[in-house]
Amino acid sequence: MELDGRVVVVTGGTRGVGAGIARSFLAAGAEVVVCARRPPDEPVSADGREASFTALDLRDTGAVRDFFDAVAGRYGRLDCLVNNAGGTPYRLLGEGEAERHARVVELNLLAPMTASLAARPWLGRTRGSVVMIGSVSGTRPSPGTAAYGAAKAGLENLARSMAVEWAPEVRVNSLILGMVRTELAHLHYGDEAGIEAVGATVPLGRLAEPSDVGDAAVFLASDRARYVSGAGLLVHGGGERPAFLDAATVNKES
Repeated sequence: MELDGRVVVVTGGTRGVGAGIARSFLAAGAEVVVCARRPPDEPVSADGREASFTALDLRDTGAVRDFFDAVAGRYGRLDCLVNNAGGTPYRLLGEGEAERHARVVELNLLAPMTASLAARPWLGRTRGSVVMIGSVSGTRPSPGTAAYGAAKAGLENLARSMAVEWAPEVRVNSLILGMVRTELAHLHYGDEAGIEAVGATVPLGRLAEPSDVGDAAVFLASDRARYVSGAGLLVHGGGERPAFLDAATVNKES
């Protein structure tokens, strides 16, 4: 299999996009370790294989260093870190204190940097890679999730700088995600009708599935992407149809 013998860490890999990423790596033959503050409701598995779980608060720098040392000690190597942990509630800037918005930035920007720094020595030994999970919210206005969008914008820039500083030992790339259908999709898009309606606005006609993201992450971690570093791969189904096309009173499709 494509990643037989490789060891991969997926932060926030117990549910949603993270679990989808972990399953794709398992299916590709990798040994997968997922970490989060709380264990999954059931083991993350694919093709009869399971990811191992470690409880970890990514805001605890010392614990993060110990975690990566333990992974490398257990498996003898580390080949890829997927910085997936993140997210945010819907909160307008004026409706939250600065401290709340700062926590969003901490989770979505500072935590990936902390994990990457702790993993770097081990990744360098295997000529491994880091995959940042970014968002289109970092490339366009993000009303209601402004701190999240700002953090994701910073994350992509961080990845590009890491790619230069850490070459040639470690490759660093980003996946820039659009909308993904997870168990929490209803919090953002409403009921099933709302999810389908939102999906219809995407050029490919649906929201991404976690496996779509996982397959892209496997590619970036594999030897097929051996000359890809400092890149941002859009995984957004074609993006968003410009609103002015529907508002205009000319050039309508028949």
